Amino acid sequence: MPSSVEALAALPLRDDLVGLHPYGAPQLDVPILLNVNENTHGVPADVHAAIVEAVAEATRGLNRYPDREFTQLRKNLADYLGHGLTPDQLWAANGSNEVLQQVLQAFGGPGRTAIGFPPTYSMYPLLASGTGTRYVTAARGAAYTMTPEDTARAVRTSGANIVFLCSPNNPTGTALGLDVVEAAYEAGEDARAIIIVDEAYGEFAQEGTASALTLLSGRPRLLVSRTMSKAFALAGARIGYLAAAPEIADALRLVRLPYHLSAITQAAANAALTHADTLLANVEAIKVQRDRIVRELETLGLSPAPSDSNFVFFSGLDDPHRVWQGLLEAGVLVRDVGIPGSLRVTAGTEEETTAFLTALATLI
Repeated sequence: MPSSVEALAALPLRDDLVGLHPYGAPQLDVPILLNVNENTHGVPADVHAAIVEAVAEATRGLNRYPDREFTQLRKNLADYLGHGLTPDQLWAANGSNEVLQQVLQAFGGPGRTAIGFPPTYSMYPLLASGTGTRYVTAARGAAYTMTPEDTARAVRTSGANIVFLCSPNNPTGTALGLDVVEAAYEAGEDARAIIIVDEAYGEFAQEGTASALTLLSGRPRLLVSRTMSKAFALAGARIGYLAAAPEIADALRLVRLPYHLSAITQAAANAALTHADTLLANVEAIKVQRDRIVRELETLGLSPAPSDSNFVFFSGLDDPHRVWQGLLEAGVLVRDVGIPGSLRVTAGTEEETTAFLTALATLI
């Protein structure tokens, strides 16, 4: 019997998919999972009860298609984000990955180019490949920074139709200045480039770090994507969204699948948004542990990157795989993102953070 690799190779795959590997971190059964930036605090009891009640009510109408325009969800998202946004400026899908995929379906495709700035979210090239969009990259500066001048130059030189700006960046956790976003937008004028600022971890930003939501007015090609997976502890519900000019939502309607957001998904998201304050209280607790990790990694002689997210990227390891394996054997799973000398760890609860730091100290 042929192996799965051989069986796949025997299929008439598209040429640009041959040899690719699917996205995904290891899914291992260990006590402490700090590898995929989940909110390890879980859903608070009162929010859980509200979601269960809302979903139970939604099941009464499962013989009918859901609200295709997810009207109440768009209103609740606009109210949550603020910044004067209106429901017609919001769009949602099954996780921010589907939101980004729909953007590429609408504005990318054969003959068009997307640009990213690695190291950054590894789904960008996969989403580009899946839509037949050419994907190019431009280097970051020291400490994974991006300047307005270098960013503008890369956008202009590439002639990109879509620009991915991840802030806070995954996997480094570093945030972009709004001047970088503005420079990218202006540099993309001739190509009418869509500028996507991926703020999946936006709620975890340090005090004083501004959101690109403040730049939306008067910039119809600027999109800001967010998710309910992280701050709202709803990774399993798969709810992502973006804010942009109303015509962006009109464009995405052309490529979305019919009734793409189920009634159950909408019910869960709406219930969670009505309890945003409770959920965001856990965000503050996570930020405390994130800052604690940064301080203690420095004490251990390692080099953590400044983090505006719910994780910490750190370097200075002679053998990161040995450390990763040692942590795993201690019951702690972190992420090896493939950058030499480095690992990434999610900021979990106080107990999980203590377990990680204690195990790490014994390994280095």
